[in-house]
Amino acid sequence: MALFVGRYVNKIDKKGRVSVPKPFRLAFVEQSFSGLFAYPLFKFNAFEACGEEFMERLSDSLEDLPMFSDEQDDLSVILESAHRLPFDPEGRITLPREILKATGITNQTLFVGRGRRFQIWQPQAYEANRGQAFDRARAKGSTLQLRKPPKREGEES
Repeated sequence: MALFVGRYVNKIDKKGRVSVPKPFRLAFVEQSFSGLFAYPLFKFNAFEACGEEFMERLSDSLEDLPMFSDEQDDLSVILESAHRLPFDPEGRITLPREILKATGITNQTLFVGRGRRFQIWQPQAYEANRGQAFDRARAKGSTLQLRKPPKREGEES
């Protein structure tokens, strides 16, 4: 699975269609569904988008929670709120009214790479959030423990 990195602002036409950035679209070429999945974020008025493989991982992870538990019920709202957004021949998706309303997106949208997923934001809302996130990370002195790279075939342990 390709990585989603960078930020891209694209215009939305009157029908609610927006072109998914080409580097992001290319990540979906190998999947059986020609499109993406989008679901609301809990913390922000934005949506997260992913491919079929990640959506399956998310669903499998929900199945790992105790059946009928509050946690499973509460988090399953992700699946019921998700949208399958197919690509048209020009690589555009149509953003449902629910997404436009929840995010405040009107004429432009910001695609923000998040590794295995990306987010869809109203550009000014993202900039305000980005500044706060950067300030929090700096104030905490946040660091990241990198995973060790996987062993290559033929390498010794």
